[in-house]
Amino acid sequence: MSRSVNHVASRARRKKILKRTKGYFGKRKNVWTVAKNTWEKGQQYAYRDRKNKKRAFRSLWITRINAGVREHGLSYSAFIGLLGKKGVQLNRKTLADLAMNQPQAFKAIVDLVK
Repeated sequence: MSRSVNHVASRARRKKILKRTKGYFGKRKNVWTVAKNTWEKGQQYAYRDRKNKKRAFRSLWITRINAGVREHGLSYSAFIGLLGKKGVQLNRKTLADLAMNQPQAFKAIVDLVK
């Protein structure tokens, strides 16, 4: 009996990866093994950097809050501590947005916790 290889499925699998690597440079777009390795590595970077993006944004928010709070004579850590004691339930993303775009509203929050 002859050997059955199901070439339709294996070719479809390869075409799927090669379609995803369209636009890459050189052999990365059209040589199966290179394209597969490149795509898999890209998926690893994407997974890792979805986590790092959250870290980077939190750091940015903290920096913006700190800059806004120092104008009113407080440090970031003191401000966050006072927020907790007063029971103000605003997250860092919102506080950073207020510090950047609505300084009057942010000043009101700082005055509230002082």
